[in-house]
Formats: sequence, C-alpha cells, structure tokens
Amino acid sequence: METLRKINLGRFGRDKGFWIFVLLILVALVFLQTGSVVRILVMLVALVAAITVHECSHAWAAKMLGDHTAAVAGRVTLNPLAHLDPFGSVMMLITTITGFGLGWGKPVPVAPYRLRYGPRVGNGIVSLAGPASNILLAALVALVSRLIGAWSGVPVIVLLVLEYLVLLNLVIACFNLLPVPPLDGYAVLIALFSLVRSRWANDLVGGMEGLYRYGWMLLFGVILITQLTGFGLLDRLVGAPAYGLFGLLMGY
Repeated sequence: METLRKINLGRFGRDKGFWIFVLLILVALVFLQTGSVVRILVMLVALVAAITVHECSHAWAAKMLGDHTAAVAGRVTLNPLAHLDPFGSVMMLITTITGFGLGWGKPVPVAPYRLRYGPRVGNGIVSLAGPASNILLAALVALVSRLIGAWSGVPVIVLLVLEYLVLLNLVIACFNLLPVPPLDGYAVLIALFSLVRSRWANDLVGGMEGLYRYGWMLLFGVILITQLTGFGLLDRLVGAPAYGLFGLLMGY
C-alpha cells in the first residue's frame, strides 16, 4: 500500500504543472460561465468518476485473468490520478463545457498472452469489464437516486449529481461498446468471432486485428461523419440506447 501511494504521489508530482494549468482553466471558465457553473462541475465530477471506474475495472479483470501488468503499474485503484491522461483530461474539460468532444483515460497496460482463455477471448473479457462496470455503477446509482428521491428535503444538487452519474456512465458504456477500434466493443467482437471454429472466422479475426493500427483514424472518421453529414450516427448508436437505459433505470 505504501509503495502504491508513492507511485501515485510521484505521478502527481510529474504532472503537477499540468493539473495546475487545468485548475486555472476551470476557475476561469467558472467566472466566464456563471450561469452553468454547477452543471459544469457536476458533469466533470461524474465524467471523472465514470472513467476511473471504467479503467480500474479493465485493470482488475486483467489481474483476475492472470496478467498483473496493470496491477504492478498501480492501476487497480479508484484513485483518479492513476487513470487520468493529461491530454484526455483537457478533452474531458472541453467536452463538459461545450457538449462536444471526446475525453479518455490512460490506456490500461495488458499483456494478452498472459491472460487466461487465450489472448483473444481473455482480452475480450478484459475489454468488456470496462463498459460492464459502468452499466453496473449506473444501475446502483439509479437505485440510490430513486430511493432517496422519495424523501422530502433532499437537496436538488444531490439528485443532479446522481442523475449525471447514471447518464454519463451509460453513455461511456454504450460508446465503448461500439465495434470500432480501439474501443472495447471491437475486442469483444473479435473474442466472439474467435469462438467460432471455422476457417472463415479465423481469417476474419486476423483481418480485424490488422485494423487496430488504423483505429483512431476509423474512430475519428465515425465522429466526423456524424458531425458533418447531420446523419446522427452516434446519436442512434450511442445516444438512443444510453437514454433508453437511463429512462428504464430512473423510472422515467
């Protein structure tokens, strides 16, 4: 535990200038957008919590399947500092303020060939753990929200935080389940096809694995298509199921 604490403090020390810069940006935005300060702060906290749980679950699943790479790196923790990527955090801040963008955490280091069930199925399970944890957390928070919402005198800010926690966890889960590299859904899809014992499935999996090198280009291509064409691809694939689950869990 002491070693892990030193690792985390060392990481903070190395990135201290960056975090101070982010804090200054946040403070400036608070003064510039006083009408939406509460919403920005609540959304940012919820987003950081959702990404922290997501990345921690990847690391925990890998450890349970026999790969301790992430555990040794101090990633099996709910400390946000262990999971936040500097540039990804800036993007989270921009996304929170503008409502458009893409934030992310530090990729969890995984050695697929150390995983139980093989590199493809094992990696699929590790990948699925992230979105699954977000859905589970959303369900638990929704239950708490509905229970305390029945009481009178509960501060509105508390209910707002809980609602954003539910919604953002569902959005992150649905987005990451898209079958596009480098998202989790792509690794899950490869794992499913690898279970099919046939030559065509093996060839298909090999071709799919070759697309990983173009992952970010494909992902940004999907995002650009959504924004430039007005087709609303991400709204259909991410927004619709996320809001559908949100209504179901919250009882709306």
